[in-house]
Formats: sequence, C-alpha cells, structure tokens
Amino acid sequence: MPYELPPLPYSYDALEPHIDEQTVRLHHDKHHKAYVDGLNNAEAKLADAREKADFALVKHWARELAFHGSGHILHSLYWATMAPAGKGGGKPEGELLRQIASDFGSYETFAGQLSASAAAVEGSGWAVLALSPLGKKLEILTAEKHQDLTQWGAVPILTIDVWEHAYYLKYQNRRADYIAAWWNVVNWQEAASRLTSALKRM
Repeated sequence: MPYELPPLPYSYDALEPHIDEQTVRLHHDKHHKAYVDGLNNAEAKLADAREKADFALVKHWARELAFHGSGHILHSLYWATMAPAGKGGGKPEGELLRQIASDFGSYETFAGQLSASAAAVEGSGWAVLALSPLGKKLEILTAEKHQDLTQWGAVPILTIDVWEHAYYLKYQNRRADYIAAWWNVVNWQEAASRLTSALKRM
C-alpha cells in the first residue's frame, strides 16, 4: 500500500493566531505531501534497483527513502502534537510533568532548553523531545538533516519543525518568535499519551 498524506487533525486555521492558516496549508498540503510522494517513489525505485542488482542505485534510493521517510514521520508527529488555539499550550500534567521535572530538573528548565535547542539548529531542522531507552529518560535531540536524527531505540514524544516552511509566511526570519508562539499550541495530552505508550513498551 502506498503511503498517504494524513489529514490534519484540525482545520487549517485552528492554530491561529499563533501559526497562520496560509502557512499551515502550504506546509501540510505542499511540503508534507512532497515527503509522502518522495517516500513512495523512493520505495518503488529501491525495489526496482534491488531486483536488477544495481547496488549503486540501491545506496542512492535507500538514502532517498530515509530522507523522505523521516520527513513524513516527523511531520505526522508535528501535526499531532499541536492542538487548536485555546486547547493547547499551558503546562503538561501528571506523569509527563513528573518525568520532565525528574529528567530536566524543572519544567522551566526543559522549556528553556527545548526553545534554545530549536533556535540553535543551524540551517533547517528539528528539535525533538524523545524518550531514551537508556534509563527511560527524556532527552532533547536536534538535527539539521532529519534523516540523521537518530538515537537507537529513542521514541519521539514531541516535535518542533524549524525548517523555514514551518514559519516563513507569518514570522519571516524570526524563528525565535515562531518558537515562542508554538508553545501556545502544544498538545500536552497527545505528548503524555505517547510517553505512557513508550514507557509500557520499554
């Protein structure tokens, strides 16, 4: 079955005024869809190269599959871990808050580190809150090339996209302003659910 672009879990304008409708439309319908199309193409070409024993092309299409596959996975998480304005933001509660406080010292320290990490990614990339299997601890990962965003066994809990297409219409080159606005639409319930599920599997 070919991969498909998942629908947004809310309307295009649901993140207003923090993330504008036009950016969401372009980001989801154009950029995310390009990753899905690239993933389907890479998978088909990889299968063809294997069948022909063209292993030079296998290497190329495996890299393409990793790039587009990572883009598809991270974008799917990005949409899911945001919530419409008024339903997101604030602070996490319960198990997620306790885990954050335990692993980072406090929620404020965690939020400061995640914001700083996202702002400091050179070029375009991601900042990701992930649960590491080593000690079952939350860690913040960053990547310029998202296919290189790897910590073996780590489960992403929360993602923030800092490629320019995530904010270039409303915030232009003001990445820090976009990051500050993103905190207002974080879907803590989804993040908490992902943490609980990941802990059960470890």
